[in-house]
Amino acid sequence: MDFSAAARRVAVVALLLSSPAGDALAISPQPVEGSNGMVVSEQAIAAQIGADILRRGGNAVDAAVAVGYALAVVHPCCGNLGGGGYMVVRRADGSATFIDFREVAPQQATPDMFLDRNGNVVPDASLKGWRAVAVPGSVMGLDAALERFGSMSRTQVMAPAIALAREGYILSAGDAAILATGTQDFRADPVLAEIFLKDGAPLKAGDRLVQSDLASTLSAIAAGGPAAFYRGEIARRIVEASAARGGLLSEQDFARYAVRVGEPLRCTYRGYDILTAAPSSAGGAAICETLNILEGYPLSSSGAGAAETVHILAESMRQAFIDRNSVLIDPAFGSNPLERLLSKDYAVAIRARIDLNRAAVSTLDDPSSVPHEGTETTHYSVADAAGNTVAVTYSLNAYFGARVMAPGTGVFLNDTMDDFTTKPGNANAFGLVQGARNAIAPGKRPLSSMSPTIVVHDGKPYIVLGSPGGSRIISSVVQTLVNVIDHGMTLQEAVDAPRIHHQWLPDVLFAEPYALSPDTIRLLAGKGHQVVVQRPWSAVEAIQFPDAGPARAQQPAFGADTLRLWKPKPGTIYGANDNRRPAGAAVAP
Repeated sequence: MDFSAAARRVAVVALLLSSPAGDALAISPQPVEGSNGMVVSEQAIAAQIGADILRRGGNAVDAAVAVGYALAVVHPCCGNLGGGGYMVVRRADGSATFIDFREVAPQQATPDMFLDRNGNVVPDASLKGWRAVAVPGSVMGLDAALERFGSMSRTQVMAPAIALAREGYILSAGDAAILATGTQDFRADPVLAEIFLKDGAPLKAGDRLVQSDLASTLSAIAAGGPAAFYRGEIARRIVEASAARGGLLSEQDFARYAVRVGEPLRCTYRGYDILTAAPSSAGGAAICETLNILEGYPLSSSGAGAAETVHILAESMRQAFIDRNSVLIDPAFGSNPLERLLSKDYAVAIRARIDLNRAAVSTLDDPSSVPHEGTETTHYSVADAAGNTVAVTYSLNAYFGARVMAPGTGVFLNDTMDDFTTKPGNANAFGLVQGARNAIAPGKRPLSSMSPTIVVHDGKPYIVLGSPGGSRIISSVVQTLVNVIDHGMTLQEAVDAPRIHHQWLPDVLFAEPYALSPDTIRLLAGKGHQVVVQRPWSAVEAIQFPDAGPARAQQPAFGADTLRLWKPKPGTIYGANDNRRPAGAAVAP
């Protein structure tokens, strides 16, 4: 199979354009255009596989499942069989489903399992090694979607991933760079070293990565379904490796695992219907709460990048993250006050507390640490010609998860136990300070910021999106929607635009390079914000149906060949890969 076609099929032309809000934005290319569907992923080979499935007559769910398995092969840092995540499916008839395949804590897990005898958090204990591993859900989740909504067989959608694992694929420079980040841990584990190192050295661009054990695991799943993973030889090998190295996984943990299938979380923003992740995700609720607060402000008038707009965004995020971190819980372990959190009246009350001239102050007795960049999740979006849409975000949590792999499986295992509150008041890997409601308990799902989202307008799909990035998923999704809906940006502009982020604690307004001018930073500092500029984060992968959006006034343009004078044909579908991920692609079948 020639997967190099992925790069050739995605051609974009950079055009000079002016921002509709008058602010200075980096030049963005025209979004990829199609009419028979679209697949967008931060890994081009996986996106091409999804588009091939659509071309062969598969629907959006068939393609999404194929992409999920392919990413486990070609994006091993983040795509996975040994992790978990969420999927939002909206069918062409308007029905919508949320699939929660988040990992769960082993039955032997305890609230204090990562504390020493003095009650202090043991550094890295929840991040590396077998005790950090929760029971994975990805295989069960992908299969549940295929069984309910797919039109192709498991063998058909998994064949490309199996071929890639068995025959190998040529590493790009980006692939090699990601693998190189795991070199030290790969050297410490003979199982990982045999696959991901060459004579003890990192693999380089141009090398072929073959994963024979993973091919065998994928083949077993294709033939036997989830039972092959959760009740057979694969589970036995994982449990044996876990027990030998101090982990808590048991065969009963695997046998008991089940996905949750229900309704997505729903809210509205300026006449648009938002379908997003429900708890155990906390991300969907935080997105809706933030949008509800923002709805009361004329953001299109204040303008993208203006100090007033940034201040309002930051203060809205601050308030939403207070609730995200303190009141939400796995619904199997307690009730969530969603009616209150999603209420427009609640947003009115929050706006009354926001001072447009002064930043609030976030405090906690045990202050948090500054979060590091969290890009280790992956998101992809899929749409077919019939109007079926799928948004999927799934993860190993950190790059390569806990950096452990059972011999003979080829499966990286997650370090999702770190997403629990290991000790109330302490920050996790993403800098989130969470409460006791997210404490570790057997069989419990930890809260997550993963937020696959589908936006509907006048009963038609309008935008499909999501992002990796830990807690910054929430702010990335919110700002992309605001950029399109309030600021009138094209989809690619909205995805590429520099971002800001606030998450209550630490009490810092983070900004990507060039997101804020020096003058804007001074104005924000005058309002009491501490602005910290960090390298770019997250990677929004998005699809848009422009026909479903409202008609907009024609913007001034430099000339007849500019994007502002270009109008899509009826039935056009746009795809936008985040330019923060040059190895990704939007591919039309």
